[in-house]
Amino acid sequence: MQFELSNKKLNSIKADFELVFIQNKNLKKFSKEKDFFKLNNFQGEGVLLDTRNQKLFTELKSLSYEDIRLSLCNAYKNLEKLNIKSIKMPSIIGDCVVRSFISLTEGILFGAYKFDKYKSEKKANTLKKIIISSEELNGKKFNLDEAKLGLERGQILANATNFTKDIVNEIPEIYTPLKMAEDAKKLAKENKNITCKIYDEKFLEKEKMNAFLAVNRASIHPPRLIHLSYKAKNSKKRIVFVGKGLTYDSGGLSLKPSDFMLTMKADKSGAAAAMGIIKAVSELNLDLEVHCILGATENMIGGNAYKPDDVLISREGVSIEVRNTDAEGRLVLADCLSYAQDLKPDLLIDMATLTGACVVGLGEYTSAIMGNNEGLQNEFYLSSKKSGEYTTILHFNPHLKELIKSNIADVSNTASSRYGGAITAGLFLDKFIRKEYKDKWLHLDIAGPAYVEKAWGYSSFGASGAGVRMCVNFLIHLLRKSK
Repeated sequence: MQFELSNKKLNSIKADFELVFIQNKNLKKFSKEKDFFKLNNFQGEGVLLDTRNQKLFTELKSLSYEDIRLSLCNAYKNLEKLNIKSIKMPSIIGDCVVRSFISLTEGILFGAYKFDKYKSEKKANTLKKIIISSEELNGKKFNLDEAKLGLERGQILANATNFTKDIVNEIPEIYTPLKMAEDAKKLAKENKNITCKIYDEKFLEKEKMNAFLAVNRASIHPPRLIHLSYKAKNSKKRIVFVGKGLTYDSGGLSLKPSDFMLTMKADKSGAAAAMGIIKAVSELNLDLEVHCILGATENMIGGNAYKPDDVLISREGVSIEVRNTDAEGRLVLADCLSYAQDLKPDLLIDMATLTGACVVGLGEYTSAIMGNNEGLQNEFYLSSKKSGEYTTILHFNPHLKELIKSNIADVSNTASSRYGGAITAGLFLDKFIRKEYKDKWLHLDIAGPAYVEKAWGYSSFGASGAGVRMCVNFLIHLLRKSK
């Protein structure tokens, strides 16, 4: 998709179609279209296509960034069906020019996203060019350099998010741990400022990552620990992301019911998001040092599968009683978090589709933020709101720690009660965070929005790329704060 910012007024720009925005259902200024609106019973809601005059009237509920995204996504979805090559539109400016243009771009590129690789009939789309006039919707003047920055940043964020979606949507037959390793190497090859190191099962054995290895034991596909890194010349902070990369999760011997096993190709969403984040960071050339540690494996069944009642000794030396093999993601993360802390991060963030309890508690569209540092959690939450992703904070409760106590090991991988399951999973991970990093760590449970089997907002069926925009937005926030 090509975006072009034009100095010309809207009426002077040549394009196949024009986008006309209806704000607050206000139709008073559209006197020429009065009869057309009446004929189509158009009240300013949704969209109305006028093919005779080559216009699409689309509702813009407000100038909030989220409403800008939604309006542009809805407009694109209607225009992509037409045999047109270009559209023109006025600039839409909310509180911030840069964020407004980011939102505009994201709305269109998210609307354009499809995962139709396995469809025998693919719908062709001729629309390739979006021309945005410097004439602002409400007649205000704005900084064109900020607009250009917003367009550039919006494309980078949307493309990184869509890149993540492609990984999550890919089927488990194709997307094995080795495939994730291949994609990581390819990402580093395409982005010269990213380096990639891949470690096999022998390395995991040497590092005593026994929890990670146990999860992989019954799979025919070997595990991989993937380390992606990016370092700017003038890096201000070292940030380490840890991503759960379960390329498929059957539940292991604690086998999932068939209905719950469906969509488990999305259990790699945390690792996929980490890859999307470092892709965006590299293309934005942020003054940071960023590392991504991805634990890629499958959780399958077999004669050599790890079992309920096993006790595993993790890389941190913490012993784990296995009471449910379907609580496997936290085992992989435990060893990956241990490895990540050796990098001495200024900030440590793990992302995982960790618990169904999080989806029950928050719904399908909201990620949970957990950790020990309430100030850091609040800061991340406020930043995430501007990114377009929905989050909320789940605070740790010391009484819930009692639920993951074990009689025969240091900790149990499942709680003794089903209540508070998202938080007890977070508290389990906390057992593997060293004292010096307790206040520098955030746990993001993205189980809800990572993969939803229906379109919602400007997210299509399937993967949403959860985690990418909110984390990159937070990194930009940290850089601003450090100036």
